[in-house]
Amino acid sequence: MDEANWTSVSEFVFSGVSDRQELQPLIFAGLLATYLVNVIGNSMLLGLMWANPLLRTPMYFLLSQLAIADMCMVSVIVPQALVHILTQHGAISFTGCMVQLFICVAMGNMGGYLLAVVTWSLCLKMVAASWAVVIPHALLHTIMIAELHYCGNRLQHFFCDLPPLLLLSCTRPITIELVIYTEGFLVVLTPFAFILASYVRIGVAVARLRSTQALRKALSTCSSHLTVVLLSYGTLVWLFFHPDSSSIPGYKQQVTFFYTAVVPTLNPLIYSLRNKDVAAALRRAKKKILTWGTLRNKD
Repeated sequence: MDEANWTSVSEFVFSGVSDRQELQPLIFAGLLATYLVNVIGNSMLLGLMWANPLLRTPMYFLLSQLAIADMCMVSVIVPQALVHILTQHGAISFTGCMVQLFICVAMGNMGGYLLAVVTWSLCLKMVAASWAVVIPHALLHTIMIAELHYCGNRLQHFFCDLPPLLLLSCTRPITIELVIYTEGFLVVLTPFAFILASYVRIGVAVARLRSTQALRKALSTCSSHLTVVLLSYGTLVWLFFHPDSSSIPGYKQQVTFFYTAVVPTLNPLIYSLRNKDVAAALRRAKKKILTWGTLRNKD
């Protein structure tokens, strides 16, 4: 395409989760509920880990990192989407879009690495190594996207994501596509390979169990983590094998919303708050708050 036809983009305009106006109140309520549950659940988990010495272990440190990543992911997407629904003006500056893209890519990948670290019970140095991988990875993709020339500014999405931004490019970004399908796939699939290998190892160990009680305990221990893994990677696989060919308007936005907002919200409920240690710490904290309230009323 001729360089004269390139458009200087200072902002992007989102299409939203859905173009149907009659659904906007329902979408707003769903987004708000999702955000509140995420922030309250993860903040409660972080507070319990800070206040309770029994939860200051490597395992719960990993869960706290997952909670932080989940909150960052949702907080950079959902509040802005809520404002856009209220104002009916879904615009974001070019710089704001690049910042949002960087945080989403970094936090999304970090969640996968943390799930892999938890599975193998690896040392905390692996957490630092994971950050050292996802930050440069997100920075690389953000810089490459920022260097593109765009022929429009209307994104068919509700936040700045790689695929809709690539679609606005005036020329086919072959270099970026090559990076995404090589380095990008390697970064995304590495933690999944670790998780898959760990479950193969667990499966072999479970197959050797003779006790029904031991089998139930093993399945109970793995059920929470396996649920989170299936939700996270299952959605990604669904998006990859079911692209925009769907006849449902806003199909990809709705599936992406599940991955970027709903799954991080479910993580503390599935993986942490149903944990016996966390539940016990929550009961103790509740008891302390009630006792403090009673003593204060007496004064």
